[in-house]
Amino acid sequence: MATASSIQVGKVEQKDTKTLYNILFIISICHLLNDSLQSVVPAMFPILEKSMGLTFTQLGLITFSLNMVSSVLQPVVGWYTDKRPRPYALPLGLTSSMLGILGLALAPSFWMIVISVIFIGFGSAVFHPEGSRVTHLAAGKKRGLAQSIYQVGGNSGQALAPIFTALILVPLGQFGGIWFTIVAFIAVMFLIYIARWYSNRLKVQASEIKKKKAVKDGYAPNMKSIKSAILILILLVFARSWYSSAISNFYTFYAIKSYDVTIAHSQIFIFVFLFMGAVGTFFGGPLADRFGRRNIIFLSIIGSAPMTLLLPYVGPTFAYILLALTGLILMSSFSVTVVYAQELLPGKIGTMSGLIVGLAFGMGAIGSVALGALIDMMGIQTTMIAVSFLPILGLLTLLLPSDQQLKEWSGA
Repeated sequence: MATASSIQVGKVEQKDTKTLYNILFIISICHLLNDSLQSVVPAMFPILEKSMGLTFTQLGLITFSLNMVSSVLQPVVGWYTDKRPRPYALPLGLTSSMLGILGLALAPSFWMIVISVIFIGFGSAVFHPEGSRVTHLAAGKKRGLAQSIYQVGGNSGQALAPIFTALILVPLGQFGGIWFTIVAFIAVMFLIYIARWYSNRLKVQASEIKKKKAVKDGYAPNMKSIKSAILILILLVFARSWYSSAISNFYTFYAIKSYDVTIAHSQIFIFVFLFMGAVGTFFGGPLADRFGRRNIIFLSIIGSAPMTLLLPYVGPTFAYILLALTGLILMSSFSVTVVYAQELLPGKIGTMSGLIVGLAFGMGAIGSVALGALIDMMGIQTTMIAVSFLPILGLLTLLLPSDQQLKEWSGA
């Protein structure tokens, strides 16, 4: 005879197998809005470089401040909320970003810009691990697809940066950024709705938490292999993030110098790369669900190497094609890397999401400073040639545990 508790557990398990697309699409829209706010920062670079006379190193430091705050805090937030989930941290985080955007539009000096982007970085640090947890709760059995829906929102928001520059920031200047406070407000409203669902979902999660703790204990004998796998993932994220940072933050200057185009025209190159990256992010998850996560990570990073190596030697027409293919292939591993990390330690959803996504921001931040300094020292042409070799590090994927090994470790 079934007891009340067994019936409750059955209901929870049945609910957990269902993919909640309405929640996934709303959190994806919120991700788009959040990352749109972040993309305003690099979108302002050509404007700030002219209006304030900033060097490439200073521009790199702005990105460093934004991304480093986010990258350092994301795993901390994830670790804390794994133990004590805080649903309403989501709208509070976006409120911080809204204040940062307001400050950025009004900032009179370099250091005020830095302070403003720190507020934006803090909001992002809160949003990403909690947003990934919401995605995991709503995913059911389609974790790769769910993470792709979530991450494609973020990548789409990043892809909007060149559009912002061409349509808003070029004609309106730095003050034009104030319009994005409306974007932030809309995101806060959506996240209040998500926070209510999230809060209700936590009330029926007790049995699931016990199950996750049991899985975590089962992974203990393999912790050495897991730590090695995490180190390899870090190196792979390093390669992808540094190359993406080079394109999204500095290729506009390369295009202006090499192809003699305007600021507005140069943004099209960035848009092509980021837009196709968003497309690749979406398809990477379902492909990984079907063909294996490690396989897609390998094909994504090493498969982009031929295009990156050719890019510095072609004209503008072929550059569009190569940037589109590079974005499509390289970024197809973005959501897959997050899911793979979460399956390495399934009891630490927020921590692993914060680590991998935060690491991507952190590596991009360090890359922005290093690349900016290299451009100041060696020139943009030489720097672009140097970073074109980064995707070759994708060969390290072959050292990761297979998907089947992960299932054996978890007892699945």
